[in-house]
Amino acid sequence: MADTDQLSAVFSALADPTRRAILAELTERDATVSELTAPLPISMPAVSRHLKVLEHASLISRSRAGKWRVCRLEAASMRDAADWIERYRRFWDASLDRLDAHLAAVQAADDASHRAGPAGHPDEEQQ
Repeated sequence: MADTDQLSAVFSALADPTRRAILAELTERDATVSELTAPLPISMPAVSRHLKVLEHASLISRSRAGKWRVCRLEAASMRDAADWIERYRRFWDASLDRLDAHLAAVQAADDASHRAGPAGHPDEEQQ
């Protein structure tokens, strides 16, 4: 149950484009709150609220470096979400493979019936 709750927190955090932008920035380097705020069209308090959500989801960690709060990407929670998604990707891949096989069989049967000709077609000449 705790895993599900953590997974829900991760997906909830990832649902917001601002938080995804913050995570993207943190893939490049650790950053302070000020550095993360600079490219965003929102205030520092708003960024801080987003950071709290990301931290609650264990997607980032924050530490003090002197007077600065440094944010760091934590990939483990992201890996858990990716693993969860992967199970469904395998399901859909298998389903699409079965659909491809079925469509190929239908196409082959259709092609075979066209090659056989119009057996008993009323427009045929009879001798």
